[in-house]
Amino acid sequence: MKSHARLLAMEEGKDPKTGNAAKIFPLKVLQFFLMFLFTGLACSLASIYTLRYFGEQNVAPLAKSAFLPCFEEPNKLERWIKPPSNLMHPMNDTELLWRASLVPQIKDYPFERTPKIAFMFLTRGPLPMAPLWERFFKGHEGLYSIYVHSLPSYVADFPPSSVFYGRQIPSQEVEWGMMSLCDAERRLLANALLDFANERFVLISEACIPLRNFNTIYDYLMNSRHSFMSVYDDPGPCGRGRYNWNMAPLIVLEQWRKGSQWFEVNRRLAVDIVKDTLFYPKFREFCKPVCYNDEHYFPTMLSMQSPQLLANRSITWVDWSRGGAHPATFGQPDITKEFLMRIIHGENCTYNDQQTNTCFLFARKFAPNALDPLLELASEVFSF
Repeated sequence: MKSHARLLAMEEGKDPKTGNAAKIFPLKVLQFFLMFLFTGLACSLASIYTLRYFGEQNVAPLAKSAFLPCFEEPNKLERWIKPPSNLMHPMNDTELLWRASLVPQIKDYPFERTPKIAFMFLTRGPLPMAPLWERFFKGHEGLYSIYVHSLPSYVADFPPSSVFYGRQIPSQEVEWGMMSLCDAERRLLANALLDFANERFVLISEACIPLRNFNTIYDYLMNSRHSFMSVYDDPGPCGRGRYNWNMAPLIVLEQWRKGSQWFEVNRRLAVDIVKDTLFYPKFREFCKPVCYNDEHYFPTMLSMQSPQLLANRSITWVDWSRGGAHPATFGQPDITKEFLMRIIHGENCTYNDQQTNTCFLFARKFAPNALDPLLELASEVFSF
């Protein structure tokens, strides 16, 4: 019977041995698959146990993927409020002014903020009065910021211990009497605005000195309801005589103002200056020598936009009594206690609608050779 069955299978084209092998082969595949599955599960459980037992700190970090996920976790607040650690950023002026003009719409800050004064030095190169300023700033870290705009070709050599070390900003060539001077001032303001802690902004030259100690100047500016920009209507040839009728209708003759280049503004007015795209083109095109942008652009614009915020006076003392296109410069023979005291207490003015003789916080112009006598008198006259 067995041989008969085998004969019938062979006649039908089937081999009994082949059938048995076909049944055995899937069984081996299934056994191998189950073994692989159990091995993988065991490795996974072992890994989980290792992580829980030894802690994640003992596991080597995974390499960061070059691909970004579609959705990322929100950035921490510190990233938006922390001032740049390196002032030499790659932004051009257009990008910088746009970035600096971003203003939170909620008045209260959601973090602890100590307001600072931004000291903005507009220079050609070296700062000959740096030792005097170093003494002025000493011990007041966290209450001030420093920004230096010099010629692009100038390389500062301040030591790492200096308050001026690493404080140069990306700069461009500046030509006296041209719009490039206002560009430099806006560039300084914009860089200073990147630090949310900066509340008051003072423009300083390399020939400028402080007349009072840091605490006095800090309190004076922080408690002031006004910004200090000299603004007045000059009917003469050096005032209204510089007006270009192409400024109308945006600016009419009666709105044309003149003032000192050396200003101090609060954060709101600093933003107004850097975000301006309305007045800037007019002054760039129609205010050229003998019209000087630095004497007319900011005073005219701010007196039209926010006259109630201006004190209409400067806090930087300058002597124009000798005449000419530039103020007097004082050197070593001029520096006496009596001379400095006349500057400090020589005038009366209004501060927060009250009369005072504390009118000037800074003075210029001082020659490099005036440094030594100024340092000798600083403690007695300036109280620092």
